[in-house]
Amino acid sequence: MASVVAGAKRIVVKVGSSLVTNEGRGLDPEALTRWAGQIAELRRMGREAVLVSSGAIAAGMQRLGWKRRPHALHELQAAAAVGQMGLIQMYESCFRQHDLLTSQVLLTHEDLADRKRYLNARSTLRTLLGLGVIPIINENDTVAADEIRFGDNDTLAALVTNLIEADALVILTDQEGLFDGDPRRGAARLVAEGRAGDPALEAMAGGTGSAIALGGMLTKVLAAKRAARSGAHTVIASGRENDVLPRLARGEPIGPQLVAERATLAARKQWLADQLQVRGTLTLDAGAVKALTVQGKSLLPIGVSEVTGEFDRGEAVSCLDESRREIARGLVNYSSAETRRILRAPSSEIEARLGYVDEPELIHRDNLVLV
Repeated sequence: MASVVAGAKRIVVKVGSSLVTNEGRGLDPEALTRWAGQIAELRRMGREAVLVSSGAIAAGMQRLGWKRRPHALHELQAAAAVGQMGLIQMYESCFRQHDLLTSQVLLTHEDLADRKRYLNARSTLRTLLGLGVIPIINENDTVAADEIRFGDNDTLAALVTNLIEADALVILTDQEGLFDGDPRRGAARLVAEGRAGDPALEAMAGGTGSAIALGGMLTKVLAAKRAARSGAHTVIASGRENDVLPRLARGEPIGPQLVAERATLAARKQWLADQLQVRGTLTLDAGAVKALTVQGKSLLPIGVSEVTGEFDRGEAVSCLDESRREIARGLVNYSSAETRRILRAPSSEIEARLGYVDEPELIHRDNLVLV
């Protein structure tokens, strides 16, 4: 049984707090050096990688001299603000040893629930990957509210996996993986493979996290279920394994792998279709209809003849042919007011008409569903 990461071109890697903070004693330079080296090896293998790293709160606790994780939200946010500085500084130094540029990206769940902010985050991350930069993502704990209490960077990693259409999500933990029972209470077998979203796996995954990292195996199993909505497979592996990331990429099975049932593209289209609520319509000429339905291309403003309704960037619109028959739905890159100003214009004229350009497409093909 080969690892599902073997065929993945774009990988999201989530590293837990205990793996970067020496079990909560503060940032561990040797550990961060190892993660940077392994991701650099992924890059040499031709893979794209995004790192979702916990550790800001634990690092802040160490810097502030706190021995126990506080319960007050404002204290947690203060620890995150202090710790994030050291975390990203150390990562930047470690990746520089491999001549790799890094970027800091702080997100909240709301950033990925709001369509406008979703598109902005997606465009930024795609641009960074295209430039060969390693995005290092953490939850924006300084402004997050309820999420900070659950420590669910596992969920954030799954949302990022959906966002960038990654092929695989690797969740690295200080545990060996998912067992079919509690290994502390007797014989229990490590789960080798399962179906992401299987309720039986959720039942196996009870339990809680450590004093440093809240959230146990259940959040990881649920993250795999979420990642599978856009077709990504998930591996839950021990971060204590030597060179775990390159070994997974070479096909070595390490830890449980939770497999998505749908192919990535089909799953993403379904995921988009399930959440679209149309805010307006775009009428397309025959050339644009052919480009979408036959050639599988993005929708450009030059092919749009009419706009109805009022919508913002990131909201869903319906695409109609000249007989007013709906052919597609998608997330639009420009508001209704902006779209009216760039109708029938080639993409090269968007900046001249608006004074800026967000995207060359009105709707990117990855954000469009044929109906």
